[in-house]
Amino acid sequence: MSKAFTKESDTDDEDDGGAALPPLPAGGKNYMTPAGYARLRTELLDLMDNERPKVVEAVHWAAKNGDRSENGDYLYGKKRLREIDRRIRFLTKRLEAAEVTDPSVHHGRDQVFFGATVRYADESGDEREVTILGIDEANSAEAQVSWISPIARALLKAREGDVVKLATPGGVHEVEVLAVRYPAPAADADSL
Repeated sequence: MSKAFTKESDTDDEDDGGAALPPLPAGGKNYMTPAGYARLRTELLDLMDNERPKVVEAVHWAAKNGDRSENGDYLYGKKRLREIDRRIRFLTKRLEAAEVTDPSVHHGRDQVFFGATVRYADESGDEREVTILGIDEANSAEAQVSWISPIARALLKAREGDVVKLATPGGVHEVEVLAVRYPAPAADADSL
C-alpha cells in the first residue's frame, strides 16, 4: 500500500509535548520558578542539541537500507522524531509564555504567594504541607501543587493563622494555615 493511503494517528499533530499537563488558564500567565525554567530549558536544549541529531542520523542510515515500509529502524526513528519535534514545540511555547518569579523575594514573610511552602490543617486536624509551583513544574508525588489547583487558589494571599475555605467535590471545607516559608535568597556572587 502506498504511503499516501496510510493514516497516522490523530494525536501525532497535537501540540501537547507528550505530557499530560493542564492547559494554561485563558489569559493567564505561565508562572514558573527560576529552577523550573532552567529545568525545562535544559530539556529543550538537550532535545535540540543531542537527541534529535542522533535520531536524524539513525533515520538517515535506515533510509539508505532500502525498503522503508518494512524497515523497523526507519519507522521507529520517524515516529521518535515526531515525538521529539512535538516536545520541542511544546517546550518552546511554554518557555516563551513563562513568567519567571523568584519565590525567595518573599523569604521571611507569613503571607502565601507563588513559590511558598505551606503547612496547613484540615477540619479533622490532619496536617499537610504543599509547595505552590508552576503548572509545568508541580509534582503531586513530591507535595508540589500547581498555582491553579483548588488548594493553591484557596491558600494564595492567606497568612499564617488564617482559616480559608476550600471547595472540593465533596463540599466546602475549612483549612487553617499553620506555617508559610520560602527558600532563602541565593548568596549574591558580587558580595563575596
